[in-house]
Amino acid sequence: MMPSPFPGMDPYLEGSEWTSFHAEFAVEIARQLRPLTRPRYIVLPVKRFVTDSPEELSITARSPNVYPDVGIAKISSYPMSSQGSPVAILDAPLQMETVMAERVPYFAVEIRDVEERALVTLIEILSPANKHGKGYEEYLAKRQRILLSTAHLLEIDLLRKGQRVPMRQPLPSAPYFVFLSRYEKRPISDVWPIALDQPLPVVTVPLLPDDKDVTLDLQLALNTIYDSVGYDLVLNYTKPPDIPLDEQAAPWAATLLENRPNPQ
Repeated sequence: MMPSPFPGMDPYLEGSEWTSFHAEFAVEIARQLRPLTRPRYIVLPVKRFVTDSPEELSITARSPNVYPDVGIAKISSYPMSSQGSPVAILDAPLQMETVMAERVPYFAVEIRDVEERALVTLIEILSPANKHGKGYEEYLAKRQRILLSTAHLLEIDLLRKGQRVPMRQPLPSAPYFVFLSRYEKRPISDVWPIALDQPLPVVTVPLLPDDKDVTLDLQLALNTIYDSVGYDLVLNYTKPPDIPLDEQAAPWAATLLENRPNPQ
């Protein structure tokens, strides 16, 4: 068992392994918060679905067979036209896959009070589908409903690709962010920009007004699931990450990985 070679967010988790990481991260966040919020609150990971639309149109043949440009008439019967002559039934010369939006799962964490089950704090872990196209629009609509409610909103964006949540001022240049919108401070949000060479922060999680904030150690959550899942065996660090690093970060990451001990 080896820790991630990166001091904070591991960019190799942003690609093909994101779905498993996303689910595990939500569960670990809930596990970390439960003992801090008992007995007044329940903390549960929740699974939802968002519409994911392809960013680029791509059409591929469903079958490896080569289809001719001109079909050969195959008459399986002899239906008659309105003029009384036989009509040939032709097979379609091609079978092609259309572009369709799909519903993809993503995970969040809800903190609710035990007595009334009212939502106190929502922790959103943004996924790729939340950050582009129709899924982004759906997320913004849901986000607006939360911002107009009395619930706090904590958003964790550990993805370099895609659109950020909207802010009135430009965000600083950073690959990752955490945003906290407290009900009583809106529209002002607390913002944590996170560099690739920095550990993920310990952030505050607000509760009901009579209770003190609790803390959430995001780096501890990442390290815990990295070890428990065994991502050191899952991720292939001999190749570039699925989501490429920029020209400044790539040499730094390459040096970091060169000095990584061989996994046992």
